[in-house]
Amino acid sequence: MRVTPLDIHQKQFRKRSKGFDPQEVRAFLQLLRKEMEDLLRENATLKEEARKIENQVKEFTNLEVAMRDTLIKGQDSVNTFRENAEKSAELHAQEARNKAEELLKEHQQNVVKIHEDISELKRIRKSFKEEMEQLIESSLAWFINEEGQAPPAGR
Repeated sequence: MRVTPLDIHQKQFRKRSKGFDPQEVRAFLQLLRKEMEDLLRENATLKEEARKIENQVKEFTNLEVAMRDTLIKGQDSVNTFRENAEKSAELHAQEARNKAEELLKEHQQNVVKIHEDISELKRIRKSFKEEMEQLIESSLAWFINEEGQAPPAGR
């Protein structure tokens, strides 16, 4: 059974002939009641403070969990962004390599075509030169046959 300050205040003792001094007992009980009231008040205050601190600890724990979750999500986002950036960079690099290879093939084909055109032009020039030499020779031979002699020099 719990004893309250009111219990102490209202406590009555039986009187005996050779007992304690009733005023001294009442004064001591009054002191005990006052002391117990102070202790109960202090206990209630400490319990309230403990409850507040416990609530703060819960809030801090929840905040810590939320911050940890946010940090993990942030790290995941950074990792995902980094992976996507690396994939994108690799894709762009591959596209650039493919484009460079296409351009290189196209230029090589152009070089081959130019060489073929040059060879064709050399062949045409050679053929033209041969035809001109034959024409000149046949014209000269015809002229010699028609006139009976070679044309004068310088004409």
